[in-house]
Amino acid sequence: MKTARQAARQRRRRRRLILGSTVAVTAAGVIAYLVMGLLPDRKEETGPATSARVETTRVTAAPTSQPRASTPTATGTPSATATPRPTASETTAPARPSATATPQSPRTASTTATPAGRIRPGTTYTGVATAYEAEDGNGACLFGPSPDLMIAAMNATDYETSRACGAYVLVRAANGKSITVRITNECPLPCAPGQLDLSQEAFAELADLEAGRIPITWQLLSPETSDTISIRYKTGSSPYWCGIQAIGHRNPVARLEVKTEGGWRQLPRTEYNYFLSADGSGCGNSIRITDIYGERLTVTGIALRPDVVQSTGLQFVRH
Repeated sequence: MKTARQAARQRRRRRRLILGSTVAVTAAGVIAYLVMGLLPDRKEETGPATSARVETTRVTAAPTSQPRASTPTATGTPSATATPRPTASETTAPARPSATATPQSPRTASTTATPAGRIRPGTTYTGVATAYEAEDGNGACLFGPSPDLMIAAMNATDYETSRACGAYVLVRAANGKSITVRITNECPLPCAPGQLDLSQEAFAELADLEAGRIPITWQLLSPETSDTISIRYKTGSSPYWCGIQAIGHRNPVARLEVKTEGGWRQLPRTEYNYFLSADGSGCGNSIRITDIYGERLTVTGIALRPDVVQSTGLQFVRH
């Protein structure tokens, strides 16, 4: 049997063991608490990150309320989100074929609207006739001297930047007399719209020169002629700049084009009746001329020879 002293010793050992275990457990708990306190809170960490990603998405996403219609910027250019709209040039068929167009015969009918300017076929104009000394027949149209002085100068308004050059006009006086003249010159202000300044030779066919000024009516004429159209390059023309003129045409010329690498190019017309290629494109190449009735003639084989009249062998039809 255990003695009282042994029993007391065992009780003291158990108390020490229990106390040690308690202290150990308590220490472990404190350590665990400290460790957990030092660890980062993952829930709080993921919260801001998720919020940042959502915000980034909002910044980069296209606004759903932005209109689709084109909104011009300060320079007139549509914004990046604008819906493209075709321009007038995209919705209208080109007036001239491209360089790859099928070759055409020298004579074709224009598919565009009538190119007539102020002077229109079938229209009668009212005005007055005056007279001037035509000398050798040359004038603002720069056709050169003419052996036929049945010519006239068109008032500046109806001259229309030389569109009237070469037109044949039937002139009737109030006394019933009439004459056909060709427009070779311009009558500057104070010549009024409708006024024709006839050569003295032409005026004399209608009235005495002493009359000075007579009332007339006139209209465009498409005459009978055996002449064919000629082409002349202006003095100083080269592959880098050229002026081109049509001569001897039955009907007024409304448009002149040259063949370039990019297709047919319409040249601007000057008041002195030449069509200019300021950069030389098309100079020496094929030429296409259109009259006010819309007939189009293609001219080939014309060399770039300044101030030389070269026949085409072609002529517009009579109307």
